[in-house]
Amino acid sequence: MIKYFRTDDQRIHDEEKLDDGVWVQMIAPTADECFMIAEDLNVDVEDIQAALDVEESSRIELQDGYTLILVDIPTVEIRHDKETYTTIPLGIILTQDVIVTICTENTPVLKNFVANRVKEFSTKKRLRFVYQILFRTAAMYQANLRSIDKKRTEIEEHIGNDTEDADLIELHELESTLVYFATSLRANSVVLDRLTRYKRLEQYPEDKELLDDVIVENQQAVEMTTIYRDIINGTRELMSSVLDNKLNNVMKYLTSITVVMAVPTVISGIYGMNVNEKGMPFANMPYGFLIICGLTVLICGIALVILRKKKML
Repeated sequence: MIKYFRTDDQRIHDEEKLDDGVWVQMIAPTADECFMIAEDLNVDVEDIQAALDVEESSRIELQDGYTLILVDIPTVEIRHDKETYTTIPLGIILTQDVIVTICTENTPVLKNFVANRVKEFSTKKRLRFVYQILFRTAAMYQANLRSIDKKRTEIEEHIGNDTEDADLIELHELESTLVYFATSLRANSVVLDRLTRYKRLEQYPEDKELLDDVIVENQQAVEMTTIYRDIINGTRELMSSVLDNKLNNVMKYLTSITVVMAVPTVISGIYGMNVNEKGMPFANMPYGFLIICGLTVLICGIALVILRKKKML
């Protein structure tokens, strides 16, 4: 799908065709649409299609007459029947008169631009537009990171009470997401560093300040990712320790029960041997069976007291 937008008097509106100062938004474009835009703008169609490959890494390339910028942006995906986060490429092509964005989905990073909710947004100020996109990308990373930490906190509250296998799986998913985020943010940092030396298009003082803000926000997202990864790693180790401790307590309890139950088993085994009854205590007494049962209970009780004092129960 291809849409054309243009801003006039700080208001955005749709355009019917490609023209100077237009923003071309390509959402999951078909091969024919890619070839059409490539021919109209005289750009390499492979550069347009690069953003459609989820394996493409962030980079910036200076071509004849245009610049290709690829960055990773966060998005939501369904993994194991649950919503989680991942990253996908966003392609930006800058020409002398037009800016083109290419993505496999209608990302929230660009929705606010279409809804005219971004201050000082203009499709004619292409480099500033790029910096605003990158700023919103960094802000979206931070928002998703806070959401990840909130989920981690909810899992941590279950530790010691009703920890389940699903909590361990979800914790692993969160850690995997942070790995994706860390890789993408580091790659985006390289692109931002290259943009500080970008000279093809005119940069206003406000643009340079905005780029500095983007670099700061991106670095903050990198630091948040590192911190949250360490916290999740600690939470996982805590959860493993709690589960091991529960298992040890269960094994200790079962061992204690086995020790106590061994007493009547030994006594009944001795009295069940095929020997002369004259050699067995209480064998010929009228209440011999009750006496033996009483002694068995007494010995079991003493064993329970000793185990409790040893904190085995």
